[in-house]
Amino acid sequence: MSTSSSDKSGIWDNHRRGSIGDFLRERIKPGSDLSFVSAYFTIYAYAALKDQLDSIEHLRFLFGEPRFIQSLDPEKTEKKAFRIENDTLSLSNRLEQKRVARECSDWLKDKVDVRSIKKPGFLHGKMYHTDSDGVSEAIIGSSNFTVNGLGLAASGNNVELNLEVNDRRDHIDLKNWFDEVWDDDALVEDVKPEVLSYLEQLYQNH
Repeated sequence: MSTSSSDKSGIWDNHRRGSIGDFLRERIKPGSDLSFVSAYFTIYAYAALKDQLDSIEHLRFLFGEPRFIQSLDPEKTEKKAFRIENDTLSLSNRLEQKRVARECSDWLKDKVDVRSIKKPGFLHGKMYHTDSDGVSEAIIGSSNFTVNGLGLAASGNNVELNLEVNDRRDHIDLKNWFDEVWDDDALVEDVKPEVLSYLEQLYQNH
């Protein structure tokens, strides 16, 4: 059962209190400026929100877990911590996966900056902050940027615990916190080239 932002509860759990995917669909507008923190990113989560994400102005995506960078090469590890393609959303075949990977790559090149925390296990929180025409919205909790984490799968979604932030002061404080971490070269590093390189492997070689 799904709920909407009109309900009194500020909890979004992908179960009885609304999905994070619906939260983002309602709040991402053409020209939005986004700041996300997540341990994972998958191309299928992008595909599920493609209509909204393709229209944004800019996204800063911060990986809270750096181990995916050490696992980008599928020849070096059997279990990739960076789950960019292995999600539970069923796609018809590998050609479809290639198409999604290419579309995601083009979007990332044009509209996304990607950084990662350097130290494993250092940042556990998840955050989705949107700014559309000066109106900011935010939610914090446990949902990663995967189909199941966002509650966008047909079945088998994770039961998460996320809390919508309603106070304007807290919106500003969260954005300031994100900016501080994002700009701290001692904590984070740019990983966009590695992510794009891995996406290129998906749509060219597999």
